Amino acid sequence: MFSRRHSRKIVRILVVITLMVILLAILPGCGGEATPTTSPAISPSPTDVAPLPATPRLRVATTTSLYDTGLWGYLEPMFEERYNVELDILYTGSGQALEYGRRGDVDVLTVHDKPNELKFISDNYGVERVPFAYNYFLIVGPASDPARIRGMTPVDAFKKLMENGTGIFVSRGDNSGTHSMEKRIWQLAGYEYEAVENAGDWYVQSGSGMGPTLQIANEKLGYTLADMGTYIAFKSDLDLVPIVDKGDILLNVYSAIAVNPEKVTVAKNLAMAKNLVAFLTEPGIQELIGKYGFAEYGLQLFTPCAGNEPTS
Repeated sequence: MFSRRHSRKIVRILVVITLMVILLAILPGCGGEATPTTSPAISPSPTDVAPLPATPRLRVATTTSLYDTGLWGYLEPMFEERYNVELDILYTGSGQALEYGRRGDVDVLTVHDKPNELKFISDNYGVERVPFAYNYFLIVGPASDPARIRGMTPVDAFKKLMENGTGIFVSRGDNSGTHSMEKRIWQLAGYEYEAVENAGDWYVQSGSGMGPTLQIANEKLGYTLADMGTYIAFKSDLDLVPIVDKGDILLNVYSAIAVNPEKVTVAKNLAMAKNLVAFLTEPGIQELIGKYGFAEYGLQLFTPCAGNEPTS
């Protein structure tokens, strides 16, 4: 028989052996071979996922008349689908559009202010001035014609407005192509524009696009100079009628100009800008421009003229 002392020793040994067996089972690195395990799948982090290629974008500054008439909304999806590009169209007056071009905020312009367009090109900001459509300016006003200028030349009509001061005239006053044309007519009539601006309450500056300016003139029973396309598009909501619609000076030509990246380093998309210019002047699109709006308004809003800019 074992003594009590030996019995306690044997118990201690058995306890130690038992503990070692347990440790070997749960700590495979301490003796036995590790039981193979399957690691859970690791989901890739967002930075491991390849991003989808971004759709290229083309920044366009356009005159409000091309936008307000809906022409850009008509042509935009055709160009985007053909070239797999998204157009970012910024509509504003031609003067501001040209300034955006000088700053490199846009890659291409569609504007209607020939003297300032030619300066933009001569200053090397634009690659080439490419006319693609035209219409005419009109002096519109109340059918009652309170200033009695109906049928006059634009210059004589402006002279009479200035001399009488009886008919309200609403100017865009925003350095747009339309505003530039108005200032040229005042000059031909023999007036400095600063004198016209301060001539009296009859002369009102809206500081707005063509559509809002027409609406203000309508509310005030006044006259305004408007491009034919926007006037026709808004005609159903106006009581204004054409009062003066004859005169070579009223010719209104729209041109496309790609911004020159050699002059404006932040303009990066010359190739796509040239695609847009070519698109606007190709025969099929020219035909669509000529037909645009006729079904809705019964009148031609724009006449295509690629390669054949009119002079009167």
